[in-house]
Amino acid sequence: MRPTHPIRLISFGYLHLPAGPDGSPAPPAADRIEDVRDRLRDPAAARHILDLDGLNPRVQDVVLNTPGARELLANLADYADLPAGPSRIAIGCAGGRHRASGLTELLARELRDRGREVVVEHLHAHLPRVLKTPAGPRTANPEQETAR
Repeated sequence: MRPTHPIRLISFGYLHLPAGPDGSPAPPAADRIEDVRDRLRDPAAARHILDLDGLNPRVQDVVLNTPGARELLANLADYADLPAGPSRIAIGCAGGRHRASGLTELLARELRDRGREVVVEHLHAHLPRVLKTPAGPRTANPEQETAR
């Protein structure tokens, strides 16, 4: 029996999260938190989508064609369809702009195709991409630095 309650899908970026009591990033509350920072990395393919976000079909294609993505997507969709299924799934990558938001959009589409009601929330997809430097993460837009 398929769950009838709506499911909330949340994408986020670990580098934008507030620190928890132990000093590590505190992800949004969810029944399952999927960390794709290392799992869906393909820097060569991502080079052409840096200025886009995961709502863009080109980004979703890159994410979907990253090794392991199709299996992860199928696993998440099957998990969401469990009889006592989750009410919230959160997917996080470094900045929340590409992998997490793209995978979240792909999962939402798959679940809707299965007849599920889905609510999507992108916490950080709208923010400038995060650049990593020896001094630590910073945004691609210096004016945003002070806003963080």
